[in-house]
Amino acid sequence: MRLFLLTALTMTAFAANSVLNRMAVGHYGMPPESFAIVRALSGAVVLWALVAARGRKLPLGDWSGRLIGAGALSLYLVGFSLAYGRLDAGIGALILFGGVQLTMFGGALIGGEAIPARRWIGAGVSLAGLAYLVWPRGGVGYPGLEIGFMAAAAFGWGVYSLKGRGAKDPLALTAANFVVSVPIVALLLFVAPFEAPASGTALAVLSGAVTSGLGYALWYAILPSLGATRAAVAQLSAPVIAALGGALLLSEPVGAKLVIATILVLGGIGISLMPKR
Repeated sequence: MRLFLLTALTMTAFAANSVLNRMAVGHYGMPPESFAIVRALSGAVVLWALVAARGRKLPLGDWSGRLIGAGALSLYLVGFSLAYGRLDAGIGALILFGGVQLTMFGGALIGGEAIPARRWIGAGVSLAGLAYLVWPRGGVGYPGLEIGFMAAAAFGWGVYSLKGRGAKDPLALTAANFVVSVPIVALLLFVAPFEAPASGTALAVLSGAVTSGLGYALWYAILPSLGATRAAVAQLSAPVIAALGGALLLSEPVGAKLVIATILVLGGIGISLMPKR
């Protein structure tokens, strides 16, 4: 039960990032490049302060490992923000978490992890629920560049999650990844000028410090107990939570389609996570 509650809390944090990004960029006009920079910087500052308060140092010695973790995190942060500049939120969620699932299942297979049939079935049911939720009605076209950004973000997050399965100090490791990611994400300053409207910046700080920084530290803490494939399936709940959050905070409509999709996604997760017996 404890693992389930912690996983649910983490998925809520993941979903909140989508809502906060949409609010900052879509409602308050903050450039997605600026949102990504503030998000990375605020996460790094808060996490470093928490590690320092514990009297610990950032594990920056293993530069090869840090570059992989921070590089994957940076790819996710940048791709995520740029994609939500124009891409429809529902299609973006399908690309992101569908891509994450494929990446993590692939990593599990490469690593020799046994994947039982019920987990494949559960993953298929959950993906079907997501596809039903976000499938466009009529001949609607979507911007190819933003789809590419979200696909890159999905790959980055999948690699980042796989990398964190053996974390011995999740908070310190997440802090180190964020600190190293700041100068990488800051390269966006060469692409677009930095703009920080007050409301959008506040949302970016909240996303970076709380739902990203602390949320990702918690994710690294529970990953060893979940394993790659269960973690991949569990993340499919995030788009549904984001849709519910959008309905509550952004006045987006809730209909029978969302209810049916929610049942399918949560049912698939339940099938995947049930014990073998």
